[in-house]
Amino acid sequence: MILFGAVEVVFSQIPDFDQIWWLSIVAAAMSFTYATIGLALGIAQTVANGGFKGSLTGVGVGGGVTPMQKVWRSLQAFGNISFAYSYAYILIEIQASYHQRSLCLLCYAAFGDAAPDNLLTGFGFYEPFWLLDIANVAIVVHLVGAYQVFFQPLFAFVEKWAAATWSDSAFITRELGAVGPFKLSVFRLTWRTAFVCLTTLVAMMLPFFGNVVGLLGAVSFWPFSVYFPVEMYIAQRGVRRWSTRWVCLQTLSAACLLVSVAGAVGSTAGVIDAVKLHRPFSGG
Repeated sequence: MILFGAVEVVFSQIPDFDQIWWLSIVAAAMSFTYATIGLALGIAQTVANGGFKGSLTGVGVGGGVTPMQKVWRSLQAFGNISFAYSYAYILIEIQASYHQRSLCLLCYAAFGDAAPDNLLTGFGFYEPFWLLDIANVAIVVHLVGAYQVFFQPLFAFVEKWAAATWSDSAFITRELGAVGPFKLSVFRLTWRTAFVCLTTLVAMMLPFFGNVVGLLGAVSFWPFSVYFPVEMYIAQRGVRRWSTRWVCLQTLSAACLLVSVAGAVGSTAGVIDAVKLHRPFSGG
């Protein structure tokens, strides 16, 4: 994680999102790569098993799983599924996100209730090791690009606001020069580095992959993937209030809000349980 943060510190010094368009394409290609590898290994495992594993109801109560834990995990699943849909508002990631959902379904068929939290790094597959290494390298490259895709707009917003608020400040406006696509300034170097360090620190303190992914997916799913697109469609097409189409769209939005709330509740419960057993910076 520290090495990942160091790489992001460097890439974050590229000032504008349009200068890293190529990184977004690389990230999408890497996502397609590791998802394809996972799909292929899932198919091979399913064939080797002689059929599908798992069930419609998932992990059963008993054997260390209480009824309440079953409820929380079921709700958390909504958040995990919603996380893939959060990429729908990033056009170049759309196909990759649908590919990843297919991967999730197929690998549950391959492993059933024993499916690991993180398939390619959670010891779901062991062989061929070279293919898994390629998949994991693709994951790392994808995450490097995804970090920039999500946070470059935030960087730009903060810097535009700071420039308008403190236009006479040398700390805000002073440029240090450019090296290729890297245009350094005192403020950009300071605040972007501090932001990356903060996010890296948080990631090291909370390595609960499934729970955190579920929480992020649940929180972002309804507003970004449903509410705003629905409202923009209504405004653009001039959909009349209380018309059949308007009611259907609002019903869809309300139903997805319930999914987001359910996923957030389940994932929060999972994070709380994980925090009780977690020792920060220990890797466990």
